[in-house]
Amino acid sequence: MAFTDVIAGIDLTGERYTVKQSLIRNKYAVYDGNGSLVLKAKQKLFKMKEDFPFVTPDGETVFRVKAQNLLDIAGDYAIIDERSGETIAVLEKQFTFLKHVWRVKDPDHDGVVATVESRGALVELLRHIPILEIATSFIPHKYTIESPRGDSLGEIAGQFSFRDVYEISIQETGEAPREALVASAIAIDALEGN
Repeated sequence: MAFTDVIAGIDLTGERYTVKQSLIRNKYAVYDGNGSLVLKAKQKLFKMKEDFPFVTPDGETVFRVKAQNLLDIAGDYAIIDERSGETIAVLEKQFTFLKHVWRVKDPDHDGVVATVESRGALVELLRHIPILEIATSFIPHKYTIESPRGDSLGEIAGQFSFRDVYEISIQETGEAPREALVASAIAIDALEGN
């Protein structure tokens, strides 16, 4: 694999992370398994091209998510290490009606190393019916993270809360570096705007 093994300036090798979204706008706080704040992010409003940084509690940018095209309904987003400028992974959103599907790709070989897919097609269908949109917004989103062979690598599980709270768990990652999968899971939550 051509992945960068470590994102400079941050340790994302743990198995569990909690992502909390602000009530008012797309601001995120990421906590490790011990409850310590490890990352913050704020999605900029009214940007023509998605580009938002993830920073340490001290304010140092460690990686950013950047859209590769101007308008992306189903498109690619690069996760870029801030210090080296190298792309850590590419997130490719698959356009589907009943599920959210993202492929995590090796930036050099364009090979898929993981797929992140929402569970519950019936709930996703109900979310698209305008009259049910508000009622279904309280049902937490859940995603599986799988290897290209279909082995479970982890999950993203929403919790019942007034603000979005997600638990990210990453087990054995096989060929994909844990840092890239954790960064991808955090970025996908932000990009979905759930």
